[in-house]
Amino acid sequence: MRTSESRSLFGVVLLAFLLEPAVLRAADTNGVIEAWLAAQTNFTTWTAEFVQTRRLKALNQPLVSTGHVWFARPNRFRWELGVPAQTIAVRDDQLLQVIYPRLKRVEHYPLDAAQSGPMSEALGLLDAGFPRDRADFDARFRVRSLESVDQAWQIELEPSNASARRVMPTLRVVLAATDFSLLATEMQFLDGSRMRSDYRGAAFNRDLPNDLFRPAIPPDFLISKPLAP
Repeated sequence: MRTSESRSLFGVVLLAFLLEPAVLRAADTNGVIEAWLAAQTNFTTWTAEFVQTRRLKALNQPLVSTGHVWFARPNRFRWELGVPAQTIAVRDDQLLQVIYPRLKRVEHYPLDAAQSGPMSEALGLLDAGFPRDRADFDARFRVRSLESVDQAWQIELEPSNASARRVMPTLRVVLAATDFSLLATEMQFLDGSRMRSDYRGAAFNRDLPNDLFRPAIPPDFLISKPLAP
């Protein structure tokens, strides 16, 4: 996967509002995290449109794209960038597929422990906006800061896994203060580049067909495995 495509892939789940900070005490931080986790029990599926903004050090102007994302518990998602979709990322269980319809190409990324490594570990954080429980959250992240601005919570996280930090040292999640719904996510990469996704028009608990997360790959598409040894 090329560097620019790798960063586009991370856009299914991650970028935040740039807001003036109001840092809270550790006790307040723990209360917000617990409320966020409790809110996760209110839905089984989530879908939304998003605007993705990529800021690269080599470019003076950010790259802006639109797309759609679907999520189903515990860890299935589908992310489409562009209309019509230029890149599709689909996770079902322990396999992430990145599909490039125009190029007729598919990349497979196993996410199991046997395929561990910096990129694999970072790809495993794509559902960071939807932690399953406190044990899952604590195993995957450390909270670096919490800010309350304009009726939203901004949580800055650091991946617990050292391999993941070598690709993505910082992750931010922005939540609505009223119901802890996901508003935005942001990822900062090791070279200082950033990717932000702002979500809108979210819908909860809709029936999502299984083939949404298990798309049929046309026989003329080339399949590769970039993380294979």
